[in-house]
Amino acid sequence: MSTSIVTSADAFSTPVPVQSYSPVTLSVPGRPVDLQLRVSAPATGTGLAVILLSHGHGPSNNLSSLNGYGPLVNSWAAQGFVVIQPTHLTSRTLSHLVADAPGAPFFWRSRSEDMSHIIDRLDMIEKAVPLLSGRIDHTKIAVAGHSFGGFTSSLLLGARVTDPDEGGEVRLLEPRIKAGVLLAAPGRGDVLNGPMADALPVFRTIDFSTMTTPTLVVVGDKDDSRHFTDMGPDWHADPYTLAPGPKTLLTLFGAEHGLGGIAGFDAAETTDENPERVAGLAQLTAAYLRNQLRLGAPTWQDVCQALTTDPDPIGRVEFK
Repeated sequence: MSTSIVTSADAFSTPVPVQSYSPVTLSVPGRPVDLQLRVSAPATGTGLAVILLSHGHGPSNNLSSLNGYGPLVNSWAAQGFVVIQPTHLTSRTLSHLVADAPGAPFFWRSRSEDMSHIIDRLDMIEKAVPLLSGRIDHTKIAVAGHSFGGFTSSLLLGARVTDPDEGGEVRLLEPRIKAGVLLAAPGRGDVLNGPMADALPVFRTIDFSTMTTPTLVVVGDKDDSRHFTDMGPDWHADPYTLAPGPKTLLTLFGAEHGLGGIAGFDAAETTDENPERVAGLAQLTAAYLRNQLRLGAPTWQDVCQALTTDPDPIGRVEFK
């Protein structure tokens, strides 16, 4: 295992125009409402890789939907990715429609299944978005998720859980996903003792030992999620600590659960507003995925090396 210090910098931030299109609507049999998506992409380029972004479950009405995460989405698209954002059934924008649906209110299984439906229909999505047809490389797909979206992404990357209602093991590994980024994701379940522990019993059963897909785990060293556990910020590093390699851990200095404000521009619920941190995170995560998906320069190694000399680092990186 090795460690390096990283800083924020603009060395790889040449802006590229971005187009964003929504909603793209998919009819999914058995889903109580259609699956709606936002698709963001650079205005030019071909052979574009895809990032599927799973939103969290926060208190806002619209940030936890296809309408959130603009700070990350815009940067990733400007760096050459097609970013696809579903509105999961957990979104507050849908609560009046799905309150009595099976799986409510957290729909933990449906959230991961949404991503497989998107991959199944990637051809249709590409044709539905103006000026995007023929520009996606369907073999280069990654997933990213924040908070509850990190749990969703963990399952797609290979973690397994036990269904709290039926008792059987559930594996939702999506082999078409080649790499992942977990942003302030939940950790192991045997330390849950906060008020949310009983509300989400499936969190108690997660097993990271089968999460073999290459993954970047991003944590804030001030992210103390007492509503789940009193373990402190280290809890969010469990997907790195407990999963087999290859894994990378990015610890952001001073970051709380919002990691500086990734869920939305100037969002009142962001307790650690820091646009510089968000910009650095967007650069680092894009570079990691470029490296894992073999998209060429700038590589993860190049960015880490370029971001290790500033006297005010935004974080540190560890590898295994």
